[in-house]
Order: sequence, then structure tokens, then C-alpha cells
Amino acid sequence: MTKKKLQHFYIAEEQSIYLLSQSDAQKFKRWISLCQQQLQRLGFCEISLLGKGAYGFVFNGLDQLGQHHVFKFSRINLPLHIQDRLEEEADIQSQLSHLQIPQVFDYHKIKRQSILHMSRAPGIDLEAMSLRVGPLAPEQVVSIAIQLADILLYLRDRRAHVTDKIYVHGDIKPSNVVYDPDSGKVSLVDWGSAVYAQIDSQGQSTSNNVMDLMCSDLHNTNARMGDVYFIGEEQLNGGLSSPRFDEQGLAATLYALASGLSSRYGCKVISPCSLGLPKLLAKMLEGMLSEDAAMRQRAGDYFFSQLHVLKLMALAPKPTPVQSAALIPVWIKPKPEHEIDTVVYGSRKSFLRQSSDTEHLKGVDDAQLEKYYKNFLMGMGDVEKAFIAAVSRLGRYPVVGGLVVRWQKDGVHIDSNLTLFDESLKTAFQCAVNNVIYLAQGITRIGMFKSCLFNARNTLHFERADERQPFVARNEQKISFSVSDVPDIEDVARIHSYFEDGKDPDEYLYLPEEIMGELAKMNLIHHTGCIIFEVLPTHLKIHTYLMLLNHDKEEAFAQCLANIVELIPTIEGLGIQGFMKLPYKNMRKFDHIDTLPERYYPVNPKG
Repeated sequence: MTKKKLQHFYIAEEQSIYLLSQSDAQKFKRWISLCQQQLQRLGFCEISLLGKGAYGFVFNGLDQLGQHHVFKFSRINLPLHIQDRLEEEADIQSQLSHLQIPQVFDYHKIKRQSILHMSRAPGIDLEAMSLRVGPLAPEQVVSIAIQLADILLYLRDRRAHVTDKIYVHGDIKPSNVVYDPDSGKVSLVDWGSAVYAQIDSQGQSTSNNVMDLMCSDLHNTNARMGDVYFIGEEQLNGGLSSPRFDEQGLAATLYALASGLSSRYGCKVISPCSLGLPKLLAKMLEGMLSEDAAMRQRAGDYFFSQLHVLKLMALAPKPTPVQSAALIPVWIKPKPEHEIDTVVYGSRKSFLRQSSDTEHLKGVDDAQLEKYYKNFLMGMGDVEKAFIAAVSRLGRYPVVGGLVVRWQKDGVHIDSNLTLFDESLKTAFQCAVNNVIYLAQGITRIGMFKSCLFNARNTLHFERADERQPFVARNEQKISFSVSDVPDIEDVARIHSYFEDGKDPDEYLYLPEEIMGELAKMNLIHHTGCIIFEVLPTHLKIHTYLMLLNHDKEEAFAQCLANIVELIPTIEGLGIQGFMKLPYKNMRKFDHIDTLPERYYPVNPKG
């Protein structure tokens, strides 16, 4: 599968509803309401949206006995052949009979709408759990490894299936593994990428008779593309579907859970051998995530051959919490009255790419580029991909602020101002921030990266009928800002300016001089935050997180923001441009590293 094909393979995931245009937001709400009504007609109650992805929505509902059921709806605006995949998913999943795989009850087609009805796996998905607690305890990782391995052995065992076929899940990742905290059991969910294996784990055709072999197509893969953050090289490059795909997804998932990352790509710098895992498992994961294909295969075989050793391994009776000191400060504030819907916007990313398709990127300007257009990473090395994914992970927390990373010959210099609005997430968030720094230390090129984290609920939206008309603000629209609890005495020598880093090469929007003038005035007033202008053909968004530190200048600051809103009709062109201001030059310096030092689980955990 070529890079060009891959670029168009992913369908954009749903943005935060607070970033959608008014009409799109209304369509989304109507769509959710319609799905709920359809389920109510089928006799279910207490229906709630469980999740959404590129191809569909998932709802939870209760039957008359109070049992939980899951309903997966295909997106009705997708091409028909894509919608039909839900029927294929239902067909394959219904052929599987395993206690840790949800049972398919029915497949409905109401007019053009496809609905897959199945049992609900009890518990919480491991991505959500990881975000809540940070890296999972080694004891939990070992237990999950054993259980997922047993599921994969079932999938590759022909004798266990009436069809006499080998199955490939094709998209094993933390969010597709559900963990029941009461029993410690895991379930493997979301079979939308599942296929019959074309070759077995030894590379031999799975066709079991001459006719099947003659009819089989071993020149073209039947595989679906799983999540590019977790699938292995063979699946990413369009290889014939094989149980090895799931082996790679398993290794990437265990690594992500043990490290607190959201991708497989950080393993060169944050090695599996640095995560406090039992040495046997750490070394196997290191081999399974190797760049060498033969090493990956040998390590995978060894993993399954040593399952009995993992099952007999002496581990502490209770999970050992993973603790790590914060490398840069994180400020904690109480939960606000309204929930924070964090979005991460990054700029000056182009130097991280070894190759790029600039014209293509200009067509997808959006403040959530990394969140849903993952192929942007395709021109990057693995450590750079891991770094961008780790920064994006920060946006999964209720946090606002900014981060500036400068790579120089003498090390990595980091400015930051991060405020987390939930103390219960402090440990997990600090670990996520530390991972960003470790990965930054593993990048040796010279350059800069800037990232703003803002609350999408504060985004202002302006709409127009077509590009010939100007954007115009409604009377009630204004750019909001907060005022710090305590006035901060201004020290000009320490202020981190909007403009000191010059023009951003990754931003394509040029703002009118009058707006730039107002931003320059704001720059002289002591505050922190960001303001980002995003112009689409009929939709302008202004994303902001602004906190005034000099209380004496509140009126002047408010006037600058009011003037910017008034000047909105002068904005021309399409694209994005952002400005960030950190409160101080509070730079932290870190040395470059190749990899973190080895750290293993104690041989005698009781001693």
C-alpha cells in the first residue's frame, strides 16, 4: 500500500463538537437523537453514546432484564461499500465463540442504516484506564499479556473454528481491549478490521485444499488498515494478512500500557527494558518491536513458547504503582464548573519531517490535525512520530497552557506553562509530560516545536455563505479571558513574547496589519495563553486560552480583544495562524539521550 493510498485511507475522526460549525453540530446532535430513537423502538432503554470513530458510533443500552447491550451504527454519510463493512464485521465476529470476545446477537438494517447488536464487555477500555492512572503496574501488564496471548492462540487455532480458518483481528490497541477491574479479565472488542488470514504465522498459505489454493489471491492483501500508531510494518506496508499482524498489535499495546504512551513508536528512547517490567517480558517486547523482521518473528515465537513461564512468574499480590517525579512543573487547579474540552495545536513541526507533502498539508489546515489526520506523521522518523503522538496525548486531559521545545547542540531547552484542572489525574498527567520530555531528549536535530493547549468550548465561530463575503461577528460575540487569582508583578526581562520566534513556516494565514497591531499591544500587557485564527472557506474559528496577570491593565486588554473581533471582516485568505505567550522565560535544560537506562521488575518482589 503506497503512502499516497494511506493518506486517503483514514476517514477523519469526529472533532470536538465545540469545533464544528453550527450546522454540523446540529446534524451531529440530530443524528445521535435518531440513533437513540431507533434503539428505543427496538425495546431498549437508558441509551447512551459509548464512543465514536472513523466508521461509526457505538451506543450502550439496557434490555428489559437490565442487561447491558452494545449497538454499533455505521456512519450513514460514508460510501455504501464502507457501510457494508459492518455486515462483514458482524459475520466474522459471530463465527467466534470465546468468553473474552463479545457475542453477536443480531445485525439490523433499517433503510440505509446498519446496526450491529452485541453483548457488552464489562469494564473500561485500557486506553481510558491508562489516561486515568498513567503507566499500568507491571503485574497488570503481565496479566493482560497472558490473556491477550490466549485469545490470539484461539484465533490462530483452526481446530477451534467450524470454518477451519485462521482469524486476524487487525486492530489490537489499548482502546480495543476492555478491562474489568472486578475480575481482572480483559475482552478484545471492535472487530471492524477483522479478516480471514491469508497466510499462517510461518508464511504458508492458509488455503487447505487445491481448489481454495487456486482461488486464493496471494498477490493482494485482504487486510484492513488498523491504527497506524499500533500496527506493525507488514500490515502498514500492505502485506498479506497473517496472525503476525495481531502479534505486533499485542506487543505495541503492552508497550503502550507499560510506558503510558499512545503509540508504539517511542520504544527506541523509552525502551521496554526501562519500564520496570519482568526482564523476560521486557526482552521479548524489545525483540517484537525490533526494526529487524527476522528478530520480530523469533521474538514472537519465543513469547508464545514462554507463556507458561509468564503464568508461573512470582509477582506481588497487589499491583505496584508506577511513580515518577515531574521533570517540569504542572500547576493544579480545581475542576471548573463546566467541563474542559482540550485541543492541542502544534506549530513549527515541519523540521521534524524527513520528507513532506506541503501542498497536501495546506489542504488540511485544522487545529486538530494530529488528533485525526495521522498520516501527517508519515514523513517522520519513529522518535519524531512518538514525540508528536505524546504531545497529542496531553490533549486527552483537562489542561490548558503551552509548551515550547528548542533543540540545540548542547541539549533540549523547554519552556512551559501547563495547568491541569483535576488533581486526581496529576500522577498520570505528569507521566505523560515526562514522556514528552524523554522523547524530546531522543531527537538530535536542531529546531523548535511549539504547542498550545486550549479549551474548545471557548472557541468562537463565525460563518459566511461563500468566500466572496466577509466574516462578521454577532453583537454578543467576544473573546473571553480570565484574570489570575493574584496579580503578578511584571518583569519585562522574563516575559516570553508572542513575536520573538519570528514567522512560523507551518502557518499559511496572513492576518491584516490592523489585527497584528492589536496583538502587538496585547503582547506588551503581562498575560499568558494563546490565540489561534483558523480560516476555512465558510467558517472562521478563533481558539483562545488567555489569562491576564497584570490586573491594572484589564480594561486595555479587553479593548484589544474587542478591537480584534471588530476587525474580523478584514481577514482574507484561508489557513491558520497562532500566537502563544508564556508568562516567563522559565527554561529547563535537558541533555540529549539515546535511550533510558534499563530498569526491571525485582526478581523477588516480596523481598
